[in-house]
Amino acid sequence: MNALDLSPLFRTAIGFDRLARLMDTARAADAPSYPPYNIERTADDAYTLTMAVAGFGQDDIEITAQDNVLVVSGKAPQPTDDNSRFLYRGIAGRAFERRFVLADHIRVEGASLENGLLHVALKREVPEALKPRRIAIGNGRPQQPAIEGRAEAANSQEGQAQAA
Repeated sequence: MNALDLSPLFRTAIGFDRLARLMDTARAADAPSYPPYNIERTADDAYTLTMAVAGFGQDDIEITAQDNVLVVSGKAPQPTDDNSRFLYRGIAGRAFERRFVLADHIRVEGASLENGLLHVALKREVPEALKPRRIAIGNGRPQQPAIEGRAEAANSQEGQAQAA
């Protein structure tokens, strides 16, 4: 498959590097299907990523989050008995790496491994400065902060206007 060079499109754009990452991710047509996973919305701003990782232990799995990308990787568990011979091997024990693009302000709260399922708790935390806020509507003109020196002149002009 031909790799498209989209760099000329981003030479004059600032802050669209996330869009470039999304395009690169979407271009990867042969996306891995192992291990299977679920993404569940558990509350308005909470999610759980569940991955089926049978045969992997806590020491075999690594989870990292950086630049809106969550990476879950697992190294193949080492066999404990060299004398065993499998007649049939249906439980996959191969190494894997799964990448998930996270929306803005999504943070990983924690992870747990139980019964062959890896659960990663995610939460959206929008900073207070970015949350919408309600502006109260009052009577009269809104009060503007005055610059020193101009405040006395404004007060004396108001006093003269009221006297007239």
